[in-house]
Amino acid sequence: MTRTFGDGSRGGGLFVPRSRALVWLNLAVTFVVAAISFGLGFWQGISAQVVILYTVVLAAVLFWLINYIAVIFEPRPSSLDTGSAPAAAGGVWAGNRVLIITMSVMLIVYLLITATVPSFRSLGNLIAFLLLEAILVFAFKVSNRFAHGRSAFIGLIVLLALIVISSFTINGFLSAPNIKAILLFAAFLGIACVGQTLVALLGGLDLSIPFVIGSSNIGLLFLIGLGVPSWLAVVFVLLIGATLGFLNGVLSYRLQGQALILTLGMGFAIAGLVQILTSIGSSFGGNVFGTVPKWLQNLAAMNGRTFGLAVPPTILLWIVIAIIVIVGLRYSAFGRYIYALGGNRRSAKLIGVSEFKYWTVAYTISGFSAALTGCLLLGWSGGGFIGVGDQYLFTTLAAVVIGGTSLMGGYGGYGYTVIGVLVLQVLSAFLIGIGLKYEWQQFIFGLLILPMVALYGRAPDIRAQV
Repeated sequence: MTRTFGDGSRGGGLFVPRSRALVWLNLAVTFVVAAISFGLGFWQGISAQVVILYTVVLAAVLFWLINYIAVIFEPRPSSLDTGSAPAAAGGVWAGNRVLIITMSVMLIVYLLITATVPSFRSLGNLIAFLLLEAILVFAFKVSNRFAHGRSAFIGLIVLLALIVISSFTINGFLSAPNIKAILLFAAFLGIACVGQTLVALLGGLDLSIPFVIGSSNIGLLFLIGLGVPSWLAVVFVLLIGATLGFLNGVLSYRLQGQALILTLGMGFAIAGLVQILTSIGSSFGGNVFGTVPKWLQNLAAMNGRTFGLAVPPTILLWIVIAIIVIVGLRYSAFGRYIYALGGNRRSAKLIGVSEFKYWTVAYTISGFSAALTGCLLLGWSGGGFIGVGDQYLFTTLAAVVIGGTSLMGGYGGYGYTVIGVLVLQVLSAFLIGIGLKYEWQQFIFGLLILPMVALYGRAPDIRAQV
C-alpha cells in the first residue's frame, strides 16, 4: 500500500520537493551529469544506441534519487500545509511548460544529431549545447518581467547565444566574409518577409511568395534576353509582382477563409505560365540562360560594392526598407489601421477603416517585395531558375513566427521579423559550419517553430484586449 508522507509526497512514487528552486536545481544537476556522461560515452567509442539508453536511465534514476534525498532532508510542514507539495509540483509544470518542452526538444535534437553525425561528437559541441540551454532558461525567466516585447527579448537573447556559440565552435565564423554572407542572405529573406509580415498582421498568409520569386527570377532574365533595357525589365517585373499581389488581395478578400488555398493556387498558376512563356523555342524548361547586367550583379553579388566599400548594396537596401517599414507601422496612420484591423476587424470598421483597402494594399506589397527578391537573386546567382524561391515558402513563415508576430493578426511587426530572419540565418550558418545536411537543417527549423508558437500563443488574444 502506498504510504503518504506529511509533506504530501508518496513513498515508492516520484518525490518532489516543495521548493520550486530546489526542483530546478536538481533538474540542472541531472542534466549536466547526464550530458557529461553522454559526451564521454561517445568519446570512448561506445555505440550510439548503448550511450543513449544508459544516458536516459542515468538521468531518470539520478533525478529520482536527488529529489528523494531533498524530500528526506526538507523540513516537514504542519498539518495545515498538507497537500502543498503536489500544488508546488503542479506549479513547476504549469508555470514552465513551454520552457520544459523546449529544453526537451533541444535535448532530443542533440541526441539525434550526435547519434547520426560522427563529426558532431565533440566536447566543444557538448559545451555549446549546455551553454545554449542555460541561456534559454535565462531568456525565458527574465522575459517574464516584460509586459510587452517578450518575444523580441527572447529572440535577441537566442540570437546572441547562437553568435557566441558559433564563434567558439566554428573557425572563422566572425570573419568579415562570413558575416557579409550571413547579412546578404538575411537581406534576401528579409525583403521577401516584408509582405508576409504585413499580411500576417492582418490575420492572413501569402503562400504565393516563393512562386513569384522564381517567376520574377527567370522572367527578368528572359526579358533582358529579348533586348528590353535592364532597368525597364526590372520595373516591368516589379509591376507584374505588385499586380499579382493585388489580385491575391482582392480574391482572398472576396473569398474569406480561402486565402491560403487561393494564394497557393495563384502561385502555381503564375509559375506555370512563366515557364510556358520562357520555354518557347527552348528545351530548358524552368531555366533561362543569358547575361546579367553588371549593375544588377554588383547590387546583389558577394563581391558587390557600395560607394567603394566592399559591402553588397542589397544589405544597405534591406536596412533602408526595414527602417521605412518599422517606422511606418509604428507612426503612420497606415500602420495603426493595420494593427486595428488585425486586432478586431469589426471595431476597426465601426471607426471607418476600410478593410478591403488595407487588405489589398498588404497583399500588393507582398507581391512587390517577392518580385524584388527574385530580381535581386538573379544578380546574385547570375542565372534564372524557377526553383530559386522554393525555400522561401518555409523561411518567410518561420521568420515571422520565430520573430513573434502573431499569425492571428494584430500583434508583432517587422522589427520582430528582422530578429527572426537573423536567428534563422545565423542558425543556418552554424548548422552548415558543423557539417549538417539540408534535411537536418529543415528538421531543426521545424522543431524551432513549435516552441515559439507555443510560447507566443500563451499571450492573451489581441482581440480580447480591444
